[in-house]
Amino acid sequence: MKILVVEDEIKTGDYLRQGLTEAGFVVDLARDGLDGLHLALTDAYDLAILDVMLPGIDGWAVLQGIRRAGKDMPVLFLTARDQVQDRVNGLELGADDYMVKPFAFAELLARVRIHLRRGTKAKESEFLHIADLELDLMRRRVSRSGKRIDLTAKEFALLELLLRRQGEVLPRSLIASQVWDMNFDSDSNVIEVAMRRLRAKIDDGYEPKLIRTVRGMGYVLEITE
Repeated sequence: MKILVVEDEIKTGDYLRQGLTEAGFVVDLARDGLDGLHLALTDAYDLAILDVMLPGIDGWAVLQGIRRAGKDMPVLFLTARDQVQDRVNGLELGADDYMVKPFAFAELLARVRIHLRRGTKAKESEFLHIADLELDLMRRRVSRSGKRIDLTAKEFALLELLLRRQGEVLPRSLIASQVWDMNFDSDSNVIEVAMRRLRAKIDDGYEPKLIRTVRGMGYVLEITE
């Protein structure tokens, strides 16, 4: 896990870097707001710890720049500014937590770990996996063995349904209602055609095969021996 610390007080910054490093984290330390924002936007961090009163630009501006860039990493303010309005301002700008100096390192470390656990769970919920197949729900992308697979909107919805209920045999009636929002028509071959195209994209040329037809019942996505 990689943490960005933006702190202009030399002793405090060094103390945070040493303590977090000893706790097993990789830590980058910036001494002013501009450097902190640059690092936040050009590298990948799992969490940022910001002071408010910084040279260059203050912590509020750093946080705003992070959020404007679409970065959703947890941000914890660690500052001597202890007014209620300061806390409210930080949280309204998109901070996840706010601690006032002086602070106990044990409490800071506990909060860091809580936010990292939450962030990990959130990231995990954005992806669906089976074998070497990955579906990215946020970016609407699919890959297998690291290779991008282009799907239509319906194919993506169909694969998402199969992944969310992997191991279950899904009848055509359920697929029709969930993906096409229509009643099942036994004379229509829409589902068969879509499933054939999806299978060609995610199974042809790969092992193991993941989509299986269960004759007379429906379709299932699973890893078979």
